[in-house]
Amino acid sequence: MSNPESLPLAGIKVLEFSHAVMGPTAGMVLADLGATVTKIEPVPDGDRTRHLQGVGIGYFPLLCRNKQSLAIDLKAPGTRPAVEALVRQSDILLENFALGTMDRLGLGYDAIKTLNPGLIYLQLKGFLSGPYEERRALDEIVQMMSGLAYMTGPPGQPLRAGASVVDIMGGMAGVIAVLAALRERDSTGEGQLVKAALFETAVFAVGQHIVQHAISGEALVPMSVPNRAWGIYDTFESAEGKPIFIGVVTDTQWLRFCEVFERPDLLADERLQSNGDRVDQRSWLVGAVAETCKSLSTAELLEKCDKAQLAFGPVNKPEDLLNDPHLNMDGKLREMKIPSGKRIKTPRLPLEMAGRDFSVRDDPPTIGQHSRQVLTDAGLSMDEIEDLIAAGQVIETKA
Repeated sequence: MSNPESLPLAGIKVLEFSHAVMGPTAGMVLADLGATVTKIEPVPDGDRTRHLQGVGIGYFPLLCRNKQSLAIDLKAPGTRPAVEALVRQSDILLENFALGTMDRLGLGYDAIKTLNPGLIYLQLKGFLSGPYEERRALDEIVQMMSGLAYMTGPPGQPLRAGASVVDIMGGMAGVIAVLAALRERDSTGEGQLVKAALFETAVFAVGQHIVQHAISGEALVPMSVPNRAWGIYDTFESAEGKPIFIGVVTDTQWLRFCEVFERPDLLADERLQSNGDRVDQRSWLVGAVAETCKSLSTAELLEKCDKAQLAFGPVNKPEDLLNDPHLNMDGKLREMKIPSGKRIKTPRLPLEMAGRDFSVRDDPPTIGQHSRQVLTDAGLSMDEIEDLIAAGQVIETKA
């Protein structure tokens, strides 16, 4: 595990006012990169994301690793000096609450920028400035609005992606803005308000299709419809029925495929000499390749794909990745303890920089686990902290 002091954002302090996925993702990325991220949680139950079930059960533990927890009642007048002290010493404040929430708490950008002119204030919302900016949005809603769901599902059946992709990309877009603002602050000494939003992030993701239509003038067809740019770009089954996606996207790869898979008849077929030819012959070619794949065991099929240097991969379920040999080498999956006490594996930040490890340094916190330490570091006296705890305006728990 890398020394925290060697990480790129070591020494950067972040206040995170967030819930669900988009805001916590931004905070997690900053924390993984070495920033000290203090998650502000309401009393007495903490971030409501802690208590989600079903598909939401993994949000909090995944996205709140490497963070401190301060549980504080932002509406209590007695906590205002503590909050202002935290703002003064912070480099970044990020929030993804409904539009106007932070203003009502007296924590909007205009209200606090005088406390810390160098503060970079990240707003993560549903929409950027414009007619929609006051609407509320969710990941699935903007997938529908942007055409992402249309391009994902079968014709006439728009389908959301199988992960919170827009929330995650939106959070990462926010981090890009923050890093750019930090660079500007190095030159100007001034902070600024920066924004990222779900809808515009989703639109950015489908930009290739927007441009495709602009060029071709043709109605777009969902990606689920076999309308390939390459002759072989499909899922095939092994003898055991294991689905494996295989792409043969160049003429050189086609040559290697025919040699390694022992199909000289396909290599010699004059109808298949170029990728364009193979696209034209897909109606029967895909079946011929499927027949060859079905004659091989899973191990044999994977070995031949590797030998032919094709683009390929098994069609996995997320739980299959827990035992993936690549991910379990060098700590790409890192174990951590969640507040319930269970130990689980979690993926690290998908980056490599100078051999440093952007992964779990600290387990996700219990509610208010770091309240006392955070307030002490902000300059509050022990008596002031004890008074806040006694009044129920701050809570602390043990790990």
